[in-house]
Amino acid sequence: MNHAYVKVTGAADSTGNALQSMLLADDIQPGSEPSYQLCKTIYVYHPLGAKMVEAPLTLAQSQKRIITVSDSPEERVVNAFIEEWDRLKADALIFNVMRVSRVYGAASVVYLVDGVPPNTSIPPFDLYKYNLRFNVLDPLNTSGSLVLSQDPNAPDFQKPFRVSVAGQPYNLSRSAVQFNEDPIYIQYTTSAFGYVGRSVYQRALFPLKSYVQSMLTDDQVTKKAGVLVAFLEQAGSVADKLMSKFKAFKRNLLKEAQTDNVISIGQHERIESLNLENTDTAMTTARSNIIENIAAAAGMPAYLLRHEALAQGFGEGSEDAKAIAAYVDSVRKDMRNLYAYFDRIVMLRAWNPNFYAVIQQENPELYGGMPYEQAFYKWEKSFSAKWPSLLTEPESKRIEVDDVRMKSLLSMFQTLNPGLSADGAGEVLRWLTANLNETTSLFKHKLVIDIDEYVDFREQEIAREILARMLDSAEQSAKTAPGFVGRPGEAEKQLGETTPENQLSPQRLGSLSWDNH
Repeated sequence: MNHAYVKVTGAADSTGNALQSMLLADDIQPGSEPSYQLCKTIYVYHPLGAKMVEAPLTLAQSQKRIITVSDSPEERVVNAFIEEWDRLKADALIFNVMRVSRVYGAASVVYLVDGVPPNTSIPPFDLYKYNLRFNVLDPLNTSGSLVLSQDPNAPDFQKPFRVSVAGQPYNLSRSAVQFNEDPIYIQYTTSAFGYVGRSVYQRALFPLKSYVQSMLTDDQVTKKAGVLVAFLEQAGSVADKLMSKFKAFKRNLLKEAQTDNVISIGQHERIESLNLENTDTAMTTARSNIIENIAAAAGMPAYLLRHEALAQGFGEGSEDAKAIAAYVDSVRKDMRNLYAYFDRIVMLRAWNPNFYAVIQQENPELYGGMPYEQAFYKWEKSFSAKWPSLLTEPESKRIEVDDVRMKSLLSMFQTLNPGLSADGAGEVLRWLTANLNETTSLFKHKLVIDIDEYVDFREQEIAREILARMLDSAEQSAKTAPGFVGRPGEAEKQLGETTPENQLSPQRLGSLSWDNH
């Protein structure tokens, strides 16, 4: 005897086994705490799981830090740092540590060296000699070692003291720990197995469950959206089997009809699609509210969950862009601990004694007699790494702003210049060229002016103006004073002489004379 087995599945089964337990879990209510396994399930399978974790990190690292080492041969030193940073893939390691910490609430990074036990420190200036291999650890790898002390009188109160993996402790200098949010006193985090930070999903657990339910609603509406409702005339009381078969034939004909087909219906019959108008409104409102709740619970702008954010920054002006930029700045602050940890390692490896020997050969007057350790600490002290602003102006806006700035500078120069001495006019010109050279959107090349030559020219110009006024005054006096005898021609001749040996200046005005009796 043959048996037919039919499996009846509910709506939850259509999402797959991974999210089924989350959807059917009655214990997930507002305020519920996710376990380690549930956090992993959300990150791997939930449509918003990876986005909540990775979108802020991707934006934070979408721009390179601006590295400067002011008190050094900067170009060589900075390039060596960047090359070693890329060689260690430090950006990817930091991203991975932050990702794990946001998923579970805590994460660690350690490095291993062949032949050196993990609990042994390595002299800092010998670090460049070894091949470092970094491992990123989640709370399950370090469970038991990151519980954190809850004794308020202990020096390690709520501070990570030592990282251990499978009973193997790591030296403090060879590990770094990252929490998502700060620990709360006597608040155990289930997903991280300790009194540490908390998962980004913790406050958003219930709306994340609701989001899965909205996916099922989408699925059901999609299936019903293609339903056609045929309003056919009912058969009379004398209808027989032939009439019933004819009606069934019309329904099948409607079902198989496609574009470019022609079907006919009765005068009082009509065909309509299923009306889902009210469903659409309810779906859209519910989905929007769920996303808002998830974003609010995670402390992030809802725009990041609704849209694909730009990888290279945002245009200024929109409130969404400002909110996202402020949020990304806070994420970058959370990453400072990891960047400082890797900055130190990269410095020690990039600016090693071999590299310094080359610098000494290239700059013997500065570093010929300076010990390596002294030069290293000098460079380390002047090291600076700053993030550029995530908000960027469009090119047209920058050109417009620079054009207004340039016109303002020229107007101020034209206003001040006539009433200043030669030296004062030279200082104003120096200020003008310095500001104009910052308007890179208008001019490709910088403006270079010999200020000393301009000052000499202004001295001569001022002398000409003074002499011209004196000549004009003498001419006016000649018209009113009888017996005027002067030599204006001689003065005008000297006025026209502009050779370097005989340039006019206020001091040489005394050599220009005339008789005025």
